[in-house]
Amino acid sequence: MKIEVTSAPSKEDLKTISKGIESYNQNYIPDEVVFEEDTKFAVFVKDDEGKVLGGIRACAFWNYCIIELLWISEEARGMGVGSKLMSAAEQFAMDKGFEYMRTETLSFQARPFYEKQGYEVYGELKDYPKGHTTYCLVKKL
Repeated sequence: MKIEVTSAPSKEDLKTISKGIESYNQNYIPDEVVFEEDTKFAVFVKDDEGKVLGGIRACAFWNYCIIELLWISEEARGMGVGSKLMSAAEQFAMDKGFEYMRTETLSFQARPFYEKQGYEVYGELKDYPKGHTTYCLVKKL
C-alpha cells in the first residue's frame, strides 16, 4: 500500500472515491437521497446589452442549496440587485424541494447583507484566509 498525492487526479480515481462514499452512505441514508443528482444552477443580472453585472453560482443536493459565489459589479451595487438575485435563487431552490440555503462569506465581504436576508451564522473559521474570518451562514427556506 502506498500514499499518493497528485494535483491531476484521474476521472476514474475520483469516481472511485465518489462511489465508495455513496456505498458507505447507503447504510445510513435512503437510496433516493444517496444517489440523487447534484443540481447546479446560476442566477444572473444583465444590462440591456446582455453584459453580466452580477450573479450567483450555486449547487444543491440532499436538502441543502449551497451558494458558492455571489458577485455584484460596482455599477450594480446599492440598487437592490443582490436581494433580487438571492430571492430568485431561494425561489428556485424551494421549487426544487430544497429546505435550506447555506453559504460562506469573508469578514470583508457580505456578512451583514446575508444577515439582512435572514441568514444566521453557524460557524466561523478564524484566520482563514490569513488575517480574516470566514463565516458560515444558513437559512431555512
